[in-house]
Amino acid sequence: MHISGFNKLTLSDFPGRVAAMVFSQGCNFRCPFCHNGTLLASATPSSPLIPTSEILTYLAKRAGKISGLVISGGEPTMQRELSSFCRQVKKLGLAIKLDTNGSRPEVLSELLNHHLLDFIAMDIKAPLSSYAKLAGREVNSAAIASSIKIIAESGLNHLFRTTNVTPLLSSADRQSILSLVPFGSTHIFQPFIASNALDQQLAKVAA
Repeated sequence: MHISGFNKLTLSDFPGRVAAMVFSQGCNFRCPFCHNGTLLASATPSSPLIPTSEILTYLAKRAGKISGLVISGGEPTMQRELSSFCRQVKKLGLAIKLDTNGSRPEVLSELLNHHLLDFIAMDIKAPLSSYAKLAGREVNSAAIASSIKIIAESGLNHLFRTTNVTPLLSSADRQSILSLVPFGSTHIFQPFIASNALDQQLAKVAA
């Protein structure tokens, strides 16, 4: 696992659990509103990677004091060692929450088939017809739709969320996004923090 960030305690990122949080390095999207720009590059991270052994040792020592680990990014499903890392975390008795952009449904299926996840949060960036504008790259919209379906039918607690980038998303866009959310699934619009945006033009927009 290529991990660039490690939050040793979070009370807000894993619903119902006291957790730690890791941030994987590398993402296949370039969302103009991204606030984790330092995590985007796969080959040249801006800070040294954190050995997974260091993280696992810390988690083992905190057994009984934390009950979960959030794996965020970047995009964690790009990591070849993700399944192996999840297995090691599960052996410590911790629940796992995955944050994902939904671009790799085959990885989600693998993790779910091996019972390695306990909670999934997926970003729905935009209506499928205009996904590239919000993702900053051409996107396989069928993969996004597949991931939504896989997560909704997983039986796990899950959350779909959209950053409400008002300069790029219209009211009609927001309604179209809501139409993608399966019945019974939770969706939230989260605020856009303009000052941290990857795109400097968006960064000038008031939050």
